[in-house]
Amino acid sequence: MKLTAIVISSGLLAALAAGPAMAGDVARDRRDIREDRREIRGDNREIRQDRRELRRDYRAGRVDEVKDDRKELREDRADRRDDVRDFRHDRRDLRRDRAGR
Repeated sequence: MKLTAIVISSGLLAALAAGPAMAGDVARDRRDIREDRREIRGDNREIRQDRRELRRDYRAGRVDEVKDDRKELREDRADRRDDVRDFRHDRRDLRRDRAGR
């Protein structure tokens, strides 16, 4: 009984000692996730805008501008892909920090 109490209290002390540092990590991860979501929303807006411009230029027969619009669309999709990857990485970090690893 005494050994069990010692082990439990030691574990609690270790958890409490790491608490403030881990709380900072969790807060930082949450802030990163919010920022990633904002970036993804911005990328989605840019992609929608690029698609509208592409349709407009295609219908008007502006071939050179269609090529530029396609290039911008590809770049915006690549940016969004990178932002989604960052979001997933930050979310994984948050889960890891909450678990205390």
